[in-house]
Amino acid sequence: MLDWKKREDSAPERAAEPKSATRGYFRGMLFSRALATLLGLYLLTTILIGWYWSQEPPLFAVQQNAQMAAEKEGRKMVVGYTTVETLKTVAGTLLHKPGGYLSNDRFPPGVWLDNIPSWEYGVLVQVRDMTRALRKDFARSQSQSAEDADLAKAEPRFNFDNKSWMLPSSESEYQEGINSLSRYQARLSDPNQNNALFYARADNLNNWLGDVATRLGSLSQRLSASVGRVKLNTALKTESVIPGQAPQVDEEIVETPWLQIDNVFYEARGQAWALSHLLRAVEVDFADVLAKKNATVSVRQIIRELEASQQPIWSPMILNGSGFGILANHSLVMANYISRANAAVIDLRQLLNQG
Repeated sequence: MLDWKKREDSAPERAAEPKSATRGYFRGMLFSRALATLLGLYLLTTILIGWYWSQEPPLFAVQQNAQMAAEKEGRKMVVGYTTVETLKTVAGTLLHKPGGYLSNDRFPPGVWLDNIPSWEYGVLVQVRDMTRALRKDFARSQSQSAEDADLAKAEPRFNFDNKSWMLPSSESEYQEGINSLSRYQARLSDPNQNNALFYARADNLNNWLGDVATRLGSLSQRLSASVGRVKLNTALKTESVIPGQAPQVDEEIVETPWLQIDNVFYEARGQAWALSHLLRAVEVDFADVLAKKNATVSVRQIIRELEASQQPIWSPMILNGSGFGILANHSLVMANYISRANAAVIDLRQLLNQG
């Protein structure tokens, strides 16, 4: 009898156990749904931010930008001022565009992006070339003259590792390079100082254009390799050539890996973007030289081809169709603009070499 009463009293307690287990199950479900919702919102937010950060900066008016900077700083527009100010603006765009400098990001969404870091590297290549030209040619009267101290500091700053995250970061090094350019520019535009010089000569310009032609030629080849093509190996050994017989020429298939096609494309976009601005600045500072050589139209033709390569991309991805296939091949279109600009650079160098 007592055992029966005990079993009767314990029955509600046993019946309560399934209710607590049900509550725990529902709590777990609610927690999982909340966690999944938060994760989905985080991913959606990072995707939207990544899309915004991936927008390429627009072209800016070079001459107006230099005039505004001179008025703001109270400086005089001397020969070379526009080139230095444009170089500073192009380099500063890497640091101050939406999202800042992304090539060394270690966290989402920057770590997921690869197109805009390739664009940044293309811009950086042209910044490095122009800074070296300033240090080596533009700011020196001859090969035996002393180099400018601030430009000697700026060049290695811009040649710092473009993917360094910290201690020091790439951004801090590039900002120091911009600061060195600013110090050189301040001395250049100060009439009370004569230790900063800029020589707008045909030979100096020709030397820099030689680097430009090399860069554009390489980009054209890499862009054209988006579709596999047979290339002749011109690296022949002298001892392999038999007198009286035609030399043996090896053939190799050159093709850009599929995952690298968009990277090469955006690197070319970045170089063309930076180079179009630098050439507009050169057109201002070397106006007399270009007029004497009848080369002003050639410079403008190069700029036109480079700016045409900056047209908006309406496709959500870089297409890689065959040369005459159904789908477009964006890399081949870009290679066309780059090749035409390179041909115009070669013609311009010939005009500058003429007396």
